[in-house]
This record gives sequence, structure tokens and C-alpha cells, in this order.
Amino acid sequence: GVQTCALPILLRFLKMHFALDWRGVHGAPHWARVRHNGLRLAASTGANLRVVEAFAFLHDSCRQDDYSDPDHGFRAAELATKINDTFLYLDETELSLLVYACEGHSTGRLEGDVTVQTCWDADRLDLGRVGIRPVAAKLCTAAARDPSFIAWAYARSFANEP
Repeated sequence: GVQTCALPILLRFLKMHFALDWRGVHGAPHWARVRHNGLRLAASTGANLRVVEAFAFLHDSCRQDDYSDPDHGFRAAELATKINDTFLYLDETELSLLVYACEGHSTGRLEGDVTVQTCWDADRLDLGRVGIRPVAAKLCTAAARDPSFIAWAYARSFANEP
């Protein structure tokens, strides 16, 4: 995943630039749950762990509003490209997957590379934190659509803890 030595530095960087409540619905506890969801899903889907982990930390990091912010995914994709050589160390293919995943994560799309799908599912499985129960038909991968996985992720999403 994100190089272990760079992760604390990446989080400090994101905390300095994050415009919203660090512990709010789109903040660090959400990112940690998306990471956990994604890594668990990747064990079944075979998704690229480095991309899944980077997505978890970046996908909502450029939000300026907790409610309506349709461009936040595009800003996250731009940020990923800008900081790749400093914090992420993704190769060209990995970076393009991360960019696509960030850009499309809040559009409701289902099609994409399995790594992108795993990223999107990891995020969608944490919707309970905003009062929405994830629906299998809106998830991309068979692993995420498993009723027991949905129930597990939904229960975790209420705590607003990583």
C-alpha cells in the first residue's frame, strides 16, 4: 500500500489542507473505514492494494462541503497526480486507476477495472454514517454485494471511528 514511512506524513499533509471537520462524515474516520473495507474486499477481488489504500485517503480529501460538492473527486484526482512523487509512489498504471477511481467515486457508476470497482465499493459500503444502507444493486463486485459483508460494513459505519 502507501509506503509505511510516508503514511504519517501524508496524513499530516492532508490534515493541514482538509477544509472540513477532520473527524466529520467525510474526514479521517471515514477514510480509515474505506481503507479497511477496501483491503478486505481486495482479498477477494484481487484489486491493487496500493491504489485501494491511496483512494481511501484521497477520495474525499478535497471536499469543501459535506453536502453538495460535485467536483471534489476531480480535485482529489488532481491532488493525487500532484503528490504522487512525494507520498504515493504509484506507477503510471496505478496512478491512472487512482485518478479514475477518484473522479468517478460519487457518480454511481458500476463499470471499471476491478481495482476501481473495489475502491468505489469500499466507499459505498460506508454510507451508513450518513443514514443510507448500502444496496447490493449499487455495488460493483460480488464480494461487496455479499449480504453478510454489507451488514458488517453497515454496522461499522455508525461508530464514526476507524
